Order: sequence, then structure tokens, then C-alpha cells
Amino acid sequence: MPIFFILPGILLLVAIWFIFVYNGLIGLRNRVEEAWSDIEVQLKRRYDLIPNLVETVKGYARHEDSVFTKVTEARTAAMGAQTMAEHAEAENMLSQTLKSLFAVSENYPQLQASTNFLDLQNNLTDSEDKIQAARRFYNGNVRDFNTKLQVFPTNLVANMLGFTKREFYDAPDVVNEAPVVKF
Repeated sequence: MPIFFILPGILLLVAIWFIFVYNGLIGLRNRVEEAWSDIEVQLKRRYDLIPNLVETVKGYARHEDSVFTKVTEARTAAMGAQTMAEHAEAENMLSQTLKSLFAVSENYPQLQASTNFLDLQNNLTDSEDKIQAARRFYNGNVRDFNTKLQVFPTNLVANMLGFTKREFYDAPDVVNEAPVVKF
């Protein structure tokens, strides 16, 4: 008679443990997705600033068409990136072209003194800082999620239910630097 109570009790404890592990994994996965969404919001903010910046510089530097074209192409590529590797590569290219744009702007003192240009530059720098913060938040959540997937006995449940490791958003060092304009 006691075996009839012990076996269901053990099965009930295993089921409860399984539910807690599953719910914990779901919570961590959702935090990773939320953190990625934060990165996308900040990237979109930066992408939205770029056309205004290009138009402002165009007003002063009309013969620099190749730079404007490269910035536009880099922005389009960055907006269309799908994987972490594509994002990192596209963001690197975009940062390089923005540096070229700011280098061109150095040749135009009136542009350097333009309130609109300075405001756009400050907003872009602020966006870069927010992207870095969002990337750190994302990577922290990915670290926690990946660690949970690798520890025993949670890894058994994670493998059984198809949870997979997430990639860190490790952008090249170039992307970590905000574009610098010297006055």
C-alpha cells in the first residue's frame, strides 16, 4: 500500500520540478528576446538620424556624392541584417561610412558651426551610447540563458524541449566607438 503513495508522490515532484525548470527557461528566453528588441529600437533610432545628417552635410558639401551613397548603402544593409554576424558586419560598415561622413564635414567650417548639424551629431552620439548599453544588457541576458541551458539537470529538460544556445552580440571594436568629429 505505501508504494502506491510513494510512486505518485515522486512522479508529482518530478512533474513540478519539470514545470519550474520549463517556466524558468521560458522566462530567460523572453528576457533575451526583450533585450534584443531594445537593441533594435536603438538601432532604428540611429538609422532614423542618418538621413537627416546626410541631408545636412549635403547642403554644405554637394560634391561629396560618393560618401553620401556609401552611407545610404551602409544604412540600408544594416537595416536589412538578419543574423548576429550580419548585424555586426553591417554595423561595422555603417560606423566606417559615418566616420567618412564626419571626416568630410571637417572640411566645412560653416557646417561645423551649424546648430542642426551639432544637434544631429549629439543625438547620434547619444544613440551610440544607448546601443552599447542595450548590447551589454542583451549579452548579460544571453549569458544567463546560455548558462542555464548548460547546467545539470536543467540541460536535460532544455535539450528535450529544443531550447538552443543564443549568440552574443559582439560587434567589432569599431562599432563600439562613437563617431568622433574634431572641431
